[in-house]
Amino acid sequence: MQPLLSFTYIMKHFTVLLLLLLSAYSANAQFGENHAIYASSGLHAGNYFGLNSNIDYVYKEKYSFRIGYSIYIREPDSKPDDFSLGLFDALSLFNHFDQLETYQIMVGRVYKFNKRGTIRLNLSIGLGLTNSREPENWQRTNSFLFSRNYNWDYNEFQNISFIINPKIEFPLTRYAGLAISPIFQINKDRTYFGIGLESMLGLLRKRNKL
Repeated sequence: MQPLLSFTYIMKHFTVLLLLLLSAYSANAQFGENHAIYASSGLHAGNYFGLNSNIDYVYKEKYSFRIGYSIYIREPDSKPDDFSLGLFDALSLFNHFDQLETYQIMVGRVYKFNKRGTIRLNLSIGLGLTNSREPENWQRTNSFLFSRNYNWDYNEFQNISFIINPKIEFPLTRYAGLAISPIFQINKDRTYFGIGLESMLGLLRKRNKL
């Protein structure tokens, strides 16, 4: 697996999709009355730490659909106490971490907390395909100043995860906002739980009437 490459690939195609959908909105002024489409992304922290990035669709301010990607890392329990990175290994800083990479599809229900729709709960559940990658079989090396003092092998496995993600969203304007995003990701081998702060950009809600 190449998480950083995957993240770049996903974000590139998310951006293209968002631009196409917003172009469709521009061509039809009625689109924004019943539909919202936006990108959301941010940092998450819990028993792992990482990034979450999504494309969200909301219909009639009630029903939501999301496709997303996340990459989380943590210090491996198996790492030797005297492990150290050399100067040349700083560019591959995260290679020795446990990694969870998930592609997800979510559906949900939206509840507005005020008439303007500037505070709302987007309660979503769904499934994800999770790729796990964990270092093991650490082997000490005859290192010097510029190289790490251990090599390792990777244990890689794949699971279907059940995901619960109740976001509290703040569409501060029609096109930009923030979200507080607790998330629980559960499969038979690993569980992630944490909370994140995300930005939202796109068509978030319908225009407020004067």
